[in-house]
Amino acid sequence: MGILEKESRKKARKGEIQKVILKTIAAVGFLSVALMAPNALKMLGSFGIKTSDGTKKAVMRSRKRLVQRGLLEYTPQGLLRLTEKGKMKLRQLELCDYALQKPKRWDKKWRVLIFDIKEERRSMRDKIRRALSIIGFVRLQHSVWVYPYDCEDVITLLKADFEIGKDLLYLIVDTIENDKKLKQIFKLS
Repeated sequence: MGILEKESRKKARKGEIQKVILKTIAAVGFLSVALMAPNALKMLGSFGIKTSDGTKKAVMRSRKRLVQRGLLEYTPQGLLRLTEKGKMKLRQLELCDYALQKPKRWDKKWRVLIFDIKEERRSMRDKIRRALSIIGFVRLQHSVWVYPYDCEDVITLLKADFEIGKDLLYLIVDTIENDKKLKQIFKLS
């Protein structure tokens, strides 16, 4: 195995460990530092990551990094809990994992998202754009995004996570003018 492959696997493994730690704490609400390593190690096995003494050290390093980055914090009782920043990071990681299922046949309808978010919430707009891009949407105009398949459930989750229910509209459209380029992008006939 080459150097680039090893580095890539190491980076992916580190990301999985951090995700497991965040998900474990999110599921419980808070977690004792003493309980942290064994629970995280058990969850790593369910993700297909082999556990060893080196893995335990990696979990401890990841936990320390997550605290330093402000994603986790210690309570006065010595427990770990997710910060708001940690919750946002976990949502972002979960969005990356979410794959929309594409049906065998396209129903010839476009799913269009339109959002109108004020300048004061610019960072939220940018997060929404990144999330839509990760999911597979294509930008038609600045705040207009298109996808060819049913994705209402994902959009409902997105609205709830970002708390933008009234600011984002989901449309099902039969025709888009000059959609030839969109059909090429999505590999539709």
